[in-house]
Amino acid sequence: MRFLITLLLALGTACSFADAKALKKATYSQFVDKAGNITLPRNYRASWTHLGSWLVADPKSPGHGFHDVYMQPLAAEHYRKTKQFLDGAVIIKEVRKVKEGAQTTGLAQWAGETNIWFVMVRDTQGRFKGNADWAERWGWALFESKSMTSAGMMTDVSGGFETTCKGCHLPAQDTDWVFIDGYPTLTE
Repeated sequence: MRFLITLLLALGTACSFADAKALKKATYSQFVDKAGNITLPRNYRASWTHLGSWLVADPKSPGHGFHDVYMQPLAAEHYRKTKQFLDGAVIIKEVRKVKEGAQTTGLAQWAGETNIWFVMVRDTQGRFKGNADWAERWGWALFESKSMTSAGMMTDVSGGFETTCKGCHLPAQDTDWVFIDGYPTLTE
């Protein structure tokens, strides 16, 4: 009996390893090119795990809006089990405009169209040394709706981790630069 349990656990670990390897391969072939340029994944809302939502209510804040955050299902499952981000895990945060109006329940606020997308790509191997968008074991990208082309593509407008991302993410340094408290899907 003990042998059977050990065998089943080993098979489960092997499957997890194979899945992790597939995730890494898919991420670095679909969303990151050989130079480390990150693209915004498409259709993530339909098939990725929604990690959580939060609101930055102050209209004067640079992060003003509704924030919805997504991750590949396998990467989210792995984090829930291990509290570690898999190499190749992608986190997408979309920041949507705040809409409001009178409803039968009173004044309501809701998420409007997306203004900005932030994308983080886990890189435990240090693949892109010297690339300003890759630091602290993550790739960092910023996409703005105003930069969308007629073909629906967008360009990363980030000024690099130090310039664009570090200031906001510094409080999350102890949780691997990710605001885990805002993502109940990962912690519950």
